[in-house]
Amino acid sequence: MAKTNPGRFFEDYRVGQVLTHAVPRTVSGGERALYHALYPARHALYSSDAFARSCGLAASPLDDLAAFHIVFGKTVPDVSLNAVANLGYAEGRWRLPVMAGDTLNSVSEVIGLKENSNGKTGVVYVRTRGLNQRGETVMDYVRWVMVRKNDLDAPAPEAVVPELAKVVGPETLAVPEGLDFSGYDFALAGEPHRLGDYAVGEVIDHVDGVTIEEAEHMIATRLWQNTAKVHFDATFREDGKRLIYGGHVISMARALSFNGLANAQMIVGLNGGAHANPCFAGTTVKAWSEVLDTAETSAPGVGAIRLRLVATSDGSVGQLKDAGGKYLPGVLLDLDYWALIPV
Repeated sequence: MAKTNPGRFFEDYRVGQVLTHAVPRTVSGGERALYHALYPARHALYSSDAFARSCGLAASPLDDLAAFHIVFGKTVPDVSLNAVANLGYAEGRWRLPVMAGDTLNSVSEVIGLKENSNGKTGVVYVRTRGLNQRGETVMDYVRWVMVRKNDLDAPAPEAVVPELAKVVGPETLAVPEGLDFSGYDFALAGEPHRLGDYAVGEVIDHVDGVTIEEAEHMIATRLWQNTAKVHFDATFREDGKRLIYGGHVISMARALSFNGLANAQMIVGLNGGAHANPCFAGTTVKAWSEVLDTAETSAPGVGAIRLRLVATSDGSVGQLKDAGGKYLPGVLLDLDYWALIPV
């Protein structure tokens, strides 16, 4: 019997199947340091224990997207090892902060399947939960992935496409226990802008750009233990290029958004997301955001802001799709999320 794992192919999935992912990982300050080295991340709540304590937390948590990458990376060998592309996200919620010393593991359930018309690939929908050492859900989300078939003659399964909420209701967002922005230090955070300074429909050009390099991408995918072949093996694609992990683009764009959204401190909801076009080494990523909505929370001094974060390869601002509704070729990422911000 073969000892190696070739990964699952589309015909290996069944709706209702539960996948328990290896290997649990205990996080430390090392993950924070590496995350901040890979991305120009400067949000104060994730940079300073003292700042986090002044906002009512026991210490600075692990960056929300670093926690996402760890939870996501665990799922790759079982969900997307043979993926062509990760297509989208929905119904994401960060439910508990991840602190140094926590141990994370991931569990996914297959909630949908649909074979593509070419008969060579299909789309797999999974709902993933990230759990800590106490069995508490720290985050959960849905994603869908295009996966290759191994046996092209395998019959297509009955198509099941789950109905997913277009927006995570602001009333369902989890605000960390004790979070209090009533004494928020805007000077230390880096910008004076609070929730009331942003208007729905406002577009913010984050100005800065970062050129993606192979070396940093390889470090990132190894750090998050993302073993998808398209990210490592240059022979896996016909063009001979390694595809940049979409999460790498998400984190880069989020870090760039600090310039203009320094006080959008914590991501707590993921309404939707699409990796609109592939990203390769040598691409210069820039970003812009659109304010989609605002909401109140029950925590003192804490509001919620819904943002569309767009990463581009051509530096365009405010342009997303063509007249036919197709993403423009310069759009790399379209991410719709909720963040906590002082009122």
